[in-house]
Order: sequence, then structure tokens, then C-alpha cells
Amino acid sequence: MADRPSHAAAVAAPRIGLALAGGGPLGAIYEIGALCALEESLQGLNLTDCHGYVGVSAGGFIAAGLANGISPRELCRAFIENEGDADDILHPDSLMRPAWGEFSRRLAAVPTLVAQAAWRYVFLPRRSLLGAFERVGRALPSGLLSNRLLEEQMRRVFSAAGRSNDFRKLRRKLVLVATNLDTGEAAPFGQPGWDHVPISRAIQASAALPGLFPPVEIAGKYYVDGALKKTLHASVLLDEGLDLLICLNPLVPFDASAAPRHRVMSSGEERIPKLVDGGLPVVLSQTFRSLIHSRLLLGLKGYETSHPDTTILLFEPDPRDAELFLANTFSYSQRRALAEHAFQQTRRMLRSRRSVLAQQLAKHGVRIDDAALDDAHHTLFGRRAPSRLRSARALRRLEEVLNDLDHALAQRMA
Repeated sequence: MADRPSHAAAVAAPRIGLALAGGGPLGAIYEIGALCALEESLQGLNLTDCHGYVGVSAGGFIAAGLANGISPRELCRAFIENEGDADDILHPDSLMRPAWGEFSRRLAAVPTLVAQAAWRYVFLPRRSLLGAFERVGRALPSGLLSNRLLEEQMRRVFSAAGRSNDFRKLRRKLVLVATNLDTGEAAPFGQPGWDHVPISRAIQASAALPGLFPPVEIAGKYYVDGALKKTLHASVLLDEGLDLLICLNPLVPFDASAAPRHRVMSSGEERIPKLVDGGLPVVLSQTFRSLIHSRLLLGLKGYETSHPDTTILLFEPDPRDAELFLANTFSYSQRRALAEHAFQQTRRMLRSRRSVLAQQLAKHGVRIDDAALDDAHHTLFGRRAPSRLRSARALRRLEEVLNDLDHALAQRMA
């Protein structure tokens, strides 16, 4: 009779969770590139075999894919390279289709709303032209783009053999968080009482960014993007008693004062020396990123207090990274370049924090693969990286070593 694993060995197995924040197609591209870098640089980390996953908005479909056994490399082939099984290929341009159904419903309501506004203005004792306009404003659509095709595509992907569109049939815990529009409360699809909703429908609801996509109706209630409530919603996994929680957040505020001085980036876009010069889109982007990031950092501090026995690691872009900040959040044409950029930037970050991360990860059976991490010619798409001047490579490596020393000293003094 074969020996059974001892109870002590079973208890010793690390419980690793993965929390993925949102950020539109750009956020998904960043997370795929970063996840590929993490899995290939960290031995003992299998991202399709974690204890649990939580995803918000764009991070939801990636979390659902990993929980269904789709590896980061497979996600890259399907989402970035448009290769592999035809049913797995997700074309983000399907998200850019107008919400014609929403437009027609609102348009049909215009005559009634105009009549109500006119009646209120003429006959009510406290008439107000602004109030009349507010009544007509109800004819404005609740979203400009349709996310129906996203749900249909996700349903096909998770209905394939060996996968499931049912939370209750997954081997691993998966939670996809949306926000109830009428109450403002979080809707943790996948948790008990919420797990009857199809995964594809939960993804659609979690990614319904207000103003861009219409709220998603589920059982008579309407749901929008889960990031409205929290950035990560990591507590649903931390309460499981995790040993290690890995968090990815694609959107950080940009530090223009510390960004490199070159004016033209590799994408061909000109760098904006002052963010105000970028106009309203750049100002709004910086504002949104600052709001969600400050909330994220506050949440992480709370998690460290409430779950002191869990090692929590956050991976996100460098605040000085102009490539990611100035890229269009819904851009897909530069997906290969952006994914490669995220892949290499994550590898740089791992090298810059190597000493501290090695100690933190070793406690949970995960080891940094120095040979893979230090291979200067390793790329996401398997091609030889463009050669740099020897002096530039030496300066880059020196910067990484100094950053590593800074992190190690800060850890000792903490």
C-alpha cells in the first residue's frame, strides 16, 4: 500500500492567492506580461494552481482564465498574439461596439420625458428650467459601448472541455467582484450565495465601467465595475488563511518629475514634459490613477494589520514609466510592444528587489530563478532582445543593484 502524505506535510503546503486589479485592455495587457515574467522567474510558483483568485474589472477575466487552468503564456497567445484555439481568441475591438440596444431604449423614452418636463415647467408652482432639463437628461444612455460580446466570448472560452463557466465546479476558489449600482455594496460573485451566477456574466458585470458600458442586469439588480468599491477586494482571499498573497495593480499615478528626459518614447509618442500640457484626458487619467492607488495603499496597510501572518506582495508599474502612462487605456494596436514592456519591466523590478523578495518568498517554497532573471536576451515572444550599448547595460544593472541594496537596508531598519 502506497504511503499517504502525512498531515504535517499537507499543512506545510503553502496557500498562495492571487489578486488582480482592473485597468481596461491596457491593464489586462500589463497583467499578462507581468504574470508571464513572474511565473518564469519564480520557481515553485504555479499561477494556475493557486489556492484562490480574486479579480476586479479587467483583472476578472484573467483571474477566471487562471482558475480554469489557462496559463499566462496561453493567455498571452490568445489575447496578445491572437493565436491558438479560435474559441480562446479574445478580440478587444469587440468591446468598442456601440450599445445600440441602450441607445434605442433611451431614444424611445424621449417623447414621454419631454412631455413630463414641459408639464412640470408649466404647471408646477416652483418651475425650474434646470429641473426640466434634468428630467430630459434621463434619455441619455447609461453606457456608450456594449459589453454583450464580451460575455458571449467568455462563455465560449469557459465552456470548452476541461473548463467550467460555473464557480461551483472549479477546483480552486474564484471571486469576481462587481458593485451593486443601487446600494453601492460589493457583489462578490463566486462566494456562497453568489456562486450561481455564470462566470462569464460575473466578468461582464465586474468590468462594466460606468459611463462607458451599461450596468449589467442580474436577477433584477444592476451591477457595475467592482473597482468603485475597492481596488483589489483581497480580503475575500485573506480570510481563507493564506500564507502568501500576490497582488497586481496595473494603474499607478505617473511621476513626471522623475521620468526620463528623452522626449520621444519607443512607441513613437512624444513625452509630455508637464501633465497639464496633455489636456483633459491626461489630467483625468492622473486623477483617476491617484484616487484608486491611494485607496489601494490604504487597503494594503489595513490588510497587513488584520492579517499579519500573510506575506503580501504588490507588483505594479514603475511610477516613472511614461510608456504605460501615455498608452491609451483601450489601445490594442500596440499590444505586443506593451506586453513585452510589462514583461521586461517586471523582470527589472524583480532584480531591483531581489534580496528582500528572495527572503519573503523562500518562506513559502518559492525561489527566484537567477539564471532566467539575469538572461538579458530573454523576451516574452522568444526573440533576441535588441542589443544595447555596453555602457547603457552596465548603468542599468548598476541601478538595479543599488535599488536592491536600498530595499534590503530599508527592510532591515523596518
